[in-house]
Amino acid sequence: MTLTAAPGARLAGRETSAWAFNGTCPGPTLRLRPGDLLRARLINHIDQPTNLHTHGLHVSPHGNGDNPFLTIEPGDSLDYAIAVPTDHPAGTFWYHPHHHGTVADQIFSGLAGALLVDGGPAPDLSVADDLVLLITDTTLDGAGRVAAPSRMSRMMGREGELVLVNGQHQPVITTAPGAVQRWRVINGCVSRVLALRLADHHVTQIALDGVFLPAPADRDEMVLAPGNRADLLVRSTRSGRYALVSEPYDRGSLGMMGGGPSAAGPVTLATLVASGAAEASAALPTRLPAPSTPPDNVSRRRQITLAAGMGGMGMGGTSFTIDGRTYDPERDDQTVALDTIEEWTVVNTSTMDHPFHLHAWPFHVLTGAPAAGVLQDVVLVPARGSVRLRIPFTDYPGRSVYHCHILDHEDLGMMATINVRP
Repeated sequence: MTLTAAPGARLAGRETSAWAFNGTCPGPTLRLRPGDLLRARLINHIDQPTNLHTHGLHVSPHGNGDNPFLTIEPGDSLDYAIAVPTDHPAGTFWYHPHHHGTVADQIFSGLAGALLVDGGPAPDLSVADDLVLLITDTTLDGAGRVAAPSRMSRMMGREGELVLVNGQHQPVITTAPGAVQRWRVINGCVSRVLALRLADHHVTQIALDGVFLPAPADRDEMVLAPGNRADLLVRSTRSGRYALVSEPYDRGSLGMMGGGPSAAGPVTLATLVASGAAEASAALPTRLPAPSTPPDNVSRRRQITLAAGMGGMGMGGTSFTIDGRTYDPERDDQTVALDTIEEWTVVNTSTMDHPFHLHAWPFHVLTGAPAAGVLQDVVLVPARGSVRLRIPFTDYPGRSVYHCHILDHEDLGMMATINVRP
């Protein structure tokens, strides 16, 4: 297939100069199966260098695979070849640019899309609808241009005035009473943590970051860091209109730069409208495919330190570092032996939360954050806190990155490299 990144996207019902893949925002939903080979030509018609990251896929970072070090200059193109392993989990993933220094700008401008892996072990869900809800945010000026962030908003991690679902502002989702829908919710925001709540409903979570949970879990509220995904089963028992909202979430602050909750009040994302004749209520699953368990044979333990605060040499005297250093693509920050298991303690010394994301090799959360019991690829590291992760570096050698998924922080230096060697 071909993906063309270019200006001219319809957002929130209006024509804009925002950027889009193949003229739509979000870009086309890619559907793959375990064992597939994705051949994608990425054509760059924007005015910045770009590239492509298949977020959450456990695939090779080598060559023209999911390689964050590739650069496609304006006017150029590149042919990707991404092989999905035959044992890859079926689930919800997404794709977006990952060229260091421009990631936040490009996602804020509209470059993102859903990527679904079908097949493989999966429960019989018997759902009436299987819906992707890719949530992004942006800010548009009166002429339909994406607003440039202030220095302060870059340091705190920008949050847009418009919060969109599949490029739409507060869309309506229709259902029938008793019908079960599967919502594949993707937090594609640059920095915003989503604290999701559906009025007058409990929802049933069945997957996190593309992997089925050990058992279905009822949720009143679902917190998703930037980059996280959650698969939810939603059933309305009676007719009505129900708001899907994101509650204010306090990410903390940096020094004297303010902070506090991400919004003054709940942000309405969409409205679920249940109407018409009631359907026979389908049974919700009680069991899910057997999850993986954290392996025991740990060969090495490391500490990774995320730091952000005033007094550094970065933007406006604020530094964004991992282990005291800003990102250098030529430097190997961690060297890991292939086919080993490591345990990383990720320490956050700053006064705001930072979502930690590792490419190519998903991890189990052991302590410091809710342990889902499955492999995941983004975890929210609390301010002045830490998380302990167990990471199987299996299947793929290669070089990739780990970083804060507040993407302004990544662009400002809070990213590091990892080299997994045979």
